[in-house]
Amino acid sequence: MSIRHQRKPAGKNYPLSLLAVAIASTLGIQQAAWAQESDKNQGDTVIVTGTRTVKRTVSDSEAPIDVLTSKDLQSTGSSELATVLSRLLPSLNFPRPAVADASSAVRTAQLRGLSPDQTLVLVNGKRWHTTAVVNVSGAAGRGSAPADLNTIPLAAIDRIEVLRDGAAAQYGSDAIAGVINIILKKGTSGGEIQGSLGQYDKGDGAQGSLSANFGVALTDKGWLRFTLEQRNQEQTNRAGADFRNKAEPLYGLVTQVQGDPKSRQTSFGLNGALQLTDDVELYGFANASRRNSDVAATWRTAYTTTTGTTLRSSLYPQGFLPVEQSTSDDVNIVAGVRGRADGWRWDASVNYGSNTFDLNIANTVNLSLGATSPTRFHDGKLKNSQTLLNFDAAKEFDFAWLPAPVTLALGAEAKREKYEISAGEAASYSGSGAQGFSGFQPSNAGSNDRHSTAIYASLETEFSKQLSASFALRTENYSDFDSVTSGKLSARYEVNKALAFRAAVSTGFRAPSLAQQNYTITTTNILTLPNVGQQLIDTGTFGVNTAAAKALGAKPLEAEKSHNYSVGAVIQPIQNFSTSVDLYQINIDNRILYSGNLVLPASLQATLASQGVLVGAARYFTNALDTRTRGVDIVSTYQFKLSNADRLALTLGYNYNDTSVSSIAANPAVLTQNKLTLIDRQTINRATVAAPKDKLSLGADYAFSNWGVHGLATRYGKFTSPQNDPTIDQTFSANWVLDASANYRFGKWTLTAGVDNLTDKYPDKLIAANSLSGTLPYSTFSPYGFNGRYYYAKAAYTW
Repeated sequence: MSIRHQRKPAGKNYPLSLLAVAIASTLGIQQAAWAQESDKNQGDTVIVTGTRTVKRTVSDSEAPIDVLTSKDLQSTGSSELATVLSRLLPSLNFPRPAVADASSAVRTAQLRGLSPDQTLVLVNGKRWHTTAVVNVSGAAGRGSAPADLNTIPLAAIDRIEVLRDGAAAQYGSDAIAGVINIILKKGTSGGEIQGSLGQYDKGDGAQGSLSANFGVALTDKGWLRFTLEQRNQEQTNRAGADFRNKAEPLYGLVTQVQGDPKSRQTSFGLNGALQLTDDVELYGFANASRRNSDVAATWRTAYTTTTGTTLRSSLYPQGFLPVEQSTSDDVNIVAGVRGRADGWRWDASVNYGSNTFDLNIANTVNLSLGATSPTRFHDGKLKNSQTLLNFDAAKEFDFAWLPAPVTLALGAEAKREKYEISAGEAASYSGSGAQGFSGFQPSNAGSNDRHSTAIYASLETEFSKQLSASFALRTENYSDFDSVTSGKLSARYEVNKALAFRAAVSTGFRAPSLAQQNYTITTTNILTLPNVGQQLIDTGTFGVNTAAAKALGAKPLEAEKSHNYSVGAVIQPIQNFSTSVDLYQINIDNRILYSGNLVLPASLQATLASQGVLVGAARYFTNALDTRTRGVDIVSTYQFKLSNADRLALTLGYNYNDTSVSSIAANPAVLTQNKLTLIDRQTINRATVAAPKDKLSLGADYAFSNWGVHGLATRYGKFTSPQNDPTIDQTFSANWVLDASANYRFGKWTLTAGVDNLTDKYPDKLIAANSLSGTLPYSTFSPYGFNGRYYYAKAAYTW
């Protein structure tokens, strides 16, 4: 265990006045759809996330949970699941990084301002695999390798349950910030074909999607449901003109690209079940997707140099812009048998998931090869996979002294994980390597795996008509570090039909991913040097077990440990109105972060050179910080029945979130001797101030005759683009973003037209010191991107 220097938490007071206003306004979240659906209260929806009982609903849940229907997911102009969730959930942040290597192709979402890999993703209650891509850029979620939500087509989803509470005792590793459980459509009835088109106000970024979802019968005892989706997106560009050097041939022109990448994604989904006997059912589901992305790297000017090497090439006399061309293949297959026996509900399943990321770099050059250099290289391939065996069982037991049964749930899990790096072609890494992204070298390549086992149990009951409680305990054993035990206790007390209180306390953990332990690569990065400014420098990322990392003080990674506390109230004075307010605190020890960029002095460069590693800077993962996150969630809804069957739904959602540092791991001695700091100011601030402190959503949906009108105003709070030099820190203003749409139904058709970001809001521009002198004018931390107004139209045929 590393020695830690204690630092007084920098916590701040809750914005009580805003909290009071939000509670008093009693509006809500959950966007759209209610105004066009049945009168059933959303709080009566039965949930399956965070509970093993068969009758738990949203309103009587002991922890805060959001339920988003398939119609909610269609209420915006986007067909990306993570983008849609960021519009619907104030507690979720989904920035759009650009010029961030693979992180621009595989973007990450944050729940409650924590790391993206601290949120567990389930599909039909089964653990979803994580991406092979490690976010080693300077974007939000730096150092994480979470699940890629955008691989799951919207058309396949029946609803999503988002549990905003720690749940490691129920589901295992990663469930520190919460759980996103995606429930797929099932059965043979109903189907839909939908197409959409859209484009940004600037005339770029055209998007189009076409999807179909339908079911077929398997004799009279089963069904299969299919989903097909094709999604295309053209590039956007908000880069500024380059006025840095009048000697450049393209001086004063826009040569850089900063925006969403060009991408093409094809997805196929399958969900099915077959009744084998009256008490036994065979089931399964699968999803496969392929995404091709073209991501712009940093413009190589004709005269700039890096580590003493000129970037000028006879192949590109005016300079060049490397383009990272990636193919991300995602596969998940689950098959199982479930049934009932002697009062027990049981479920046995096998779950396989994998992500393969294959990378090429085009429009580039290996300067060491001169005029004979290829202009396109294969840089290598990453693959992450997991295989799980699960067995769960639950049964209700009656006791005379209790008014309700006790639900006992038991389970066991075996998991195998594997992470692989395959080298690129020799020309991609030899000499100075391919500009933009040097290939993975044979010394980087390899395969690493581990296995783990878990057993878990839970109890849930009602002690009276007013008081319910639950307890969960889970123990896991990993082959690459010690066992971890997590527990959770939660309760709900109903004062009367209009008011209930709930609370939960739990411990949790997140195992260091194989990617974090083993990812190794040398790339060229933009680094800010004292008294020099931003420069391109060859930078090595080293797995903690490599000789290079050990020479720089690296130690084996430990599991992150968490303590979650929450207390809340649910208010429902009348049937068509409800509000919930939940306060939470999440303490996390041993947080795993990607270190700062260590610009190496000559002595350390020589040490690594003796190992055959030639770099000017280095990075690795480390258990860096203990942090404390405090926040509040407010979720409220109000539905009106108007005359002539017209209906109006008003909604409000609010999240306030503050993360402070409790302690920092001691700096390795070898770095201290060389006046280097492993966890620098910028790394700390990325984990604490780069996400908005608060987010407020106000929505209205009006349904009349065959028409529906939807409006959503979202206020994104202030955020900071962190730097090591505090004099160039930049805090960005809060901004309101307005989305609006209207739809018309006739027969089985629904036509929709809308505008996202109707008022064409952009974040503040970066100052010159943080934007390559204005060529990259916008912060990648912007929670609503920097593309501006977006127009779209949809047509759907349902049956």
